[in-house]
Amino acid sequence: MAYRNKTYVCFDADIDMNYYRTLQMWKQNSKIDFSFSNAHEINKLMPYSSEETIKRKLRERMLNTKLLIVLIGEKTRNLYKYVRWEIELALKLDIPIIAVNLNKKNRIDMDRCPPILRDKPVVHIPFTQSAIVHAFKEWPIQYPNYKDKVDLYSEMFD
Repeated sequence: MAYRNKTYVCFDADIDMNYYRTLQMWKQNSKIDFSFSNAHEINKLMPYSSEETIKRKLRERMLNTKLLIVLIGEKTRNLYKYVRWEIELALKLDIPIIAVNLNKKNRIDMDRCPPILRDKPVVHIPFTQSAIVHAFKEWPIQYPNYKDKVDLYSEMFD
């Protein structure tokens, strides 16, 4: 198995790309204490690849991942082709997951959260720089203590 040191960001690329770009911008800004090794830099996807090829490459990325970030937007709960598949794979690989609410709710958003995450050990945080920086640093460390429990995760980050 590959060394897991990457952060994988899962999101609705059609609608929520600007939030992903914001994470990249924070990473590049030397005045912001925010750093992660982006799994999306492992291999490049061709725009017109087959679903099978895309999922194979995404799986390669996920095998190098230590943390999954799910950007929860307005339509995320209904995305099955890739987003749900990525979440299922992360759960199978026992990768800690941070659900980042783009509407800035500091708890699970039942209207937007994919159902697959509702009863899993996932921390739900708002899309704010301070919450994300804190969760990036703390959740991978804390996850082993909480991975068999639910309903406690947002409180850790209040």
